Amino acid sequence: MAPITINSTVRMNSGFEIPLLGYGVYQTPADVCEDVTKLSFQAGYRHVDSAAAYRNEAPCGKAIRESGIPREKIFFTSKIPARSLSYENTKAQVEKTLKETGLDYIDLMLIHAPYGGRNARKGAWKGLVEAVEEGKIRSIGISNYGVQHLDEMEEYIQELEKERGGKGKGGVISVGQYELHPWLPRPDIVQWLQKREVVVEAYSPLVRGERMEEKVFEPLTKKHGKTAAQILMRWSLQKGFVPLPKSVTPSRIVENADVYDFELTPEEMKTLETTEYAPVCWDPTVAPLEQ
Repeated sequence: MAPITINSTVRMNSGFEIPLLGYGVYQTPADVCEDVTKLSFQAGYRHVDSAAAYRNEAPCGKAIRESGIPREKIFFTSKIPARSLSYENTKAQVEKTLKETGLDYIDLMLIHAPYGGRNARKGAWKGLVEAVEEGKIRSIGISNYGVQHLDEMEEYIQELEKERGGKGKGGVISVGQYELHPWLPRPDIVQWLQKREVVVEAYSPLVRGERMEEKVFEPLTKKHGKTAAQILMRWSLQKGFVPLPKSVTPSRIVENADVYDFELTPEEMKTLETTEYAPVCWDPTVAPLEQ
């Protein structure tokens, strides 16, 4: 693979670029979120992943505005809450996120999970498509959708094209965000997304620290002089994912970004392959379509 750096980006289906490394703020308390987000910028991150449900959009926005870094150089993601999907709620949430963050636009807005049934999912997607057309959002996507939800989505994107006046009027999927790591590789979902050139983001790429003592890391950490967390970050990047590590510890924020001076060989990547299905987070991908 071509050498990557902390400044590397990839072009999304929307035509915009997304940094290949993101800083996640899940469960980061609002009163510390601004400071740690600023620390991430100092460490070289230019991509912040938040959500309405995290209740920390406002400090993320403040950190971006006060960073001294040009707005167009920082990529900000938020998400539509999972349990209240509808066209109206999506439109309202976009406005709320813009107000909370004080930003002129949102780089990426995802639907957080596929709950609520087909009409709710289609309505929420339509709301995002309209927000893109209005210049409020640049790119849109989904999180935690199973293959069954993705197949259904292609159907209603085509429906929206017919209903709204032609090709492209149904929106384009730019990003799919999932819990992804060697113990949850999700080959079916990843294949579906990559076949359509949808950028795959990996949350909980460090498995919430629950697998750091696995013996598979011993030869890799010894050879490369890196921590197990850094090995996992490198695995994610070399799989073609956009990892979103989360930490509020300054040293670990820096450590998680210090992964560009080594590369895992194809053989080493294979040693990290498993067929396990072991989520450490929620797993809406398995929800039935009617749920």
